[in-house]
Amino acid sequence: MAIKIEMFRCFAAVANSGNLADAADKLGRTPSAVSMMLKQFEDHLGAPLFESERKSRLTPLGAFALREATLEIDHFERTVISINNFARSKAGFVRIAAVPSVAEKILPRVVRGFVRDRPGVRIDIRDMDSAGVLRELDRERVDIGLATGIGAGAEIDRESLFSDAFGVVSRADHPLAGSAVPLSWEALEQWPYIASGITALIDSKSFQSMASKSLLMVRNTTSLLALVRAGVGITVLPRLVVDVADPNLVFLPVADKAARRSIDVLKRAHTSLAPAAEIFEQALRRITGEIIAEW
Repeated sequence: MAIKIEMFRCFAAVANSGNLADAADKLGRTPSAVSMMLKQFEDHLGAPLFESERKSRLTPLGAFALREATLEIDHFERTVISINNFARSKAGFVRIAAVPSVAEKILPRVVRGFVRDRPGVRIDIRDMDSAGVLRELDRERVDIGLATGIGAGAEIDRESLFSDAFGVVSRADHPLAGSAVPLSWEALEQWPYIASGITALIDSKSFQSMASKSLLMVRNTTSLLALVRAGVGITVLPRLVVDVADPNLVFLPVADKAARRSIDVLKRAHTSLAPAAEIFEQALRRITGEIIAEW
């Protein structure tokens, strides 16, 4: 008899529960049906999976089989989700998670053209920080993530979409606003500085030393820029985050050319996108290239 995925499910349920009754309840089956499935599995292997009839202790073979069966069950469930997502694509459904700057500055142009050409497609967009985007992908709640993919595990495919430079953001009437040359990190030390979580991406000891002296940390970009407008201090942000059309703010280049943020297209590894999501990704890449060319 060939090994079936249901054998893995029954065995894993018994091994994790420690007894047939609880495993049967979890699986929605009778204890006798679970016991029969487990016996078929052991007969196929030709060796016991448990030390005794109580099913509370695994044999060495059982411990190995549990690890492998758990991996196979997870893979099977991801495959089913992928197939279901593909089937739903006939109706059209795209799920996106993006950092706020991308959700505000890039996605509107992408979505505008996409819904015009494919009016029947449903789109679900969530904006959150990069860590949140990775969590949503890991939980398979979104199809495409748009964020900094640093720290992504092996289960996430990462491909660069664009990068933008960090710069100093100040009020238009701040003394730094008239600087004719890119600013060094040391040039910021005499001014009140508002720190933010995103600048953890800047790999510069000089910058991190300067930023660590800040007495004010603001993690929400809207609040951060409001404080800069109010004259509370200056800050450092990626280019895309700042609305250069705002007459009250200026974005000033820095001398540290390595201070850049990368935005990646993130997807589940070994999982095919539904057709609607593939088309959305193609439009995303094309329009992002147009936006970057306008900078």
